[in-house]
Amino acid sequence: MGKEYGVQEALKLAIKAEKDSMDFYIRAAAAAKNERAKKVLEMLAAEEATHVKHFFDHYKGTDLGDLQTFMTSPVDIKNPTYMKLEKAISEHLGEQSALELALAEEKACISQYTRLAADVVDPGVKAIFERVVKETQGHYDLIESEYAHIMGMVHESDQDTFVRE
Repeated sequence: MGKEYGVQEALKLAIKAEKDSMDFYIRAAAAAKNERAKKVLEMLAAEEATHVKHFFDHYKGTDLGDLQTFMTSPVDIKNPTYMKLEKAISEHLGEQSALELALAEEKACISQYTRLAADVVDPGVKAIFERVVKETQGHYDLIESEYAHIMGMVHESDQDTFVRE
């Protein structure tokens, strides 16, 4: 049996993490020059916004305000991943660096949400964390695929053409 993590604290942590991820993807998309990468980053931002809403639906606190106010609140410019993105943009390192940062961020989220899902007793909230783990793994896979494309690596859909058995 899992321990009671503090459902509301877990939800608040997840809400903030998803908002930070959304802001990261919005900024990365705005800086992207490659149209395909820009579309991927915009799609990821939209999915992170959906995650915020799912968590917000169960959050009982009032300290974050309403959903709309929270979603339009300023970016946390002191978030370490966001700071690294800004540095990469200022140094003109491009989509490759943004995607590398995104891979690291998604991997950290998978780990965090897996722990939270294991520690939360409330079955409804546990199910949300478990679903977000799966969706976040999908984000990781998508980013990894786009990274391979940007780097000129063989795409998984082309492997049969290039790999002999």
